Amino acid sequence: MRRRLVLVTLLFASFIAWLPVHSSFAQAPESGPPPMIEPPPPSSETSPAPVPTDEHRLPELLPHERADAVMDLGELRSAVRMSPNSADDRLKLAQGLYRIGDLDAALDECRVALKLESNNARAHLQLGVILMAKQDGHAAAIALMEAILLDPELTHAHYSLGSVQYSLGNLAAAILSYRRTLELQPNFPDARYRLALVLKLTNRHQEAVQFMEEAAIGGVPQAQYFMGNAYRNGQGVEKNLTLAIRWWTNAVEFGQQRAAESLSQLRRQALSPDQSDRRRKDASEAFRQYRDELWTAYPDTERIDPTESLGIALLKDGQASNGVTVLFAEAFALGETAHDELALLYETGLDTSLAQFDRRILACFGTTAADGFIPSKKALARIYGKGLGVTPDMQKAKAMLKGLSKQEMKAILDEIAGR
Repeated sequence: MRRRLVLVTLLFASFIAWLPVHSSFAQAPESGPPPMIEPPPPSSETSPAPVPTDEHRLPELLPHERADAVMDLGELRSAVRMSPNSADDRLKLAQGLYRIGDLDAALDECRVALKLESNNARAHLQLGVILMAKQDGHAAAIALMEAILLDPELTHAHYSLGSVQYSLGNLAAAILSYRRTLELQPNFPDARYRLALVLKLTNRHQEAVQFMEEAAIGGVPQAQYFMGNAYRNGQGVEKNLTLAIRWWTNAVEFGQQRAAESLSQLRRQALSPDQSDRRRKDASEAFRQYRDELWTAYPDTERIDPTESLGIALLKDGQASNGVTVLFAEAFALGETAHDELALLYETGLDTSLAQFDRRILACFGTTAADGFIPSKKALARIYGKGLGVTPDMQKAKAMLKGLSKQEMKAILDEIAGR
């Protein structure tokens, strides 16, 4: 018991000692969220240190999930009524209450469980997680440290403690917690991502990039977005716009909106007449190289012409699903040949792989047209002018043609009119 008291004292002392060191990360009030610095919008050419957000938000449930969670609560409460002195049943009920967002009731159940079993490490961990959701960083840290003292190999406790230590400004302690998390569970991409963010804040850029890239490879969309930023700006790595495009594209597949905005910014750089020749050329070349690199994933597919579309080649090879996927990738990367193929497939469809008037093609064209891609503008003008899968809208069709030469505009309008 005395040894445990000494350990608690040492841990708490190290936890408090770091508070005044990082004055730029002032302690958040217990009633408010932890301090955050949002990264700049994609239009900025700078890329300051990204900052972790609080991953212990209340779970967002879909309506059917919430209904299931509410039904589960009935069974969990029934179990507690049958065994009121079971700490495990109390913890399960606490987890159920946490899941539907009833933090106060969850907290009460955790405390009852701890009265029943004061040495239950999982109960201290659950208590810490709930306190994090209630934005009570100091109390959460104490609960999590107690969980670690009782079970030093409780990975989740180390990971959560790292987040709390960051929110209170204890960057060095947060780094130690995330490192310990990875010692216990090396295959933990999210911990690598969090560690990379905090290392970035302490200006350890090279080490931060290493962990960030490992997290990106592990499938963390935010890490993929930040790796794109790193390669765009040459922060911790050699500047490489093609790799930036690759990482942003991966992130977009997981719904990372800021990565989509970064790609849009780069497309505009490649297409806008307001950009310098060098900037336009750099961006255009990066997209071309990205399209070329797509071929490396299909070594058995023969490439006859350097300008050939991989997506079309795959379709000819009978790989319809892969072909459609690659066509979209090439079109978003300003591939005109792939774009033209998608424009044809929009009208015809492709067996079970692509429906006629597929809305994904319409969305792709809308995105690239907004960035200034002329082939997309022409395709959309034709689609809206003729009412192909959409309500005919000549006003919208003409709006798509803004910026084209008079000759190009006349040719498309004549086609729409059937002349």
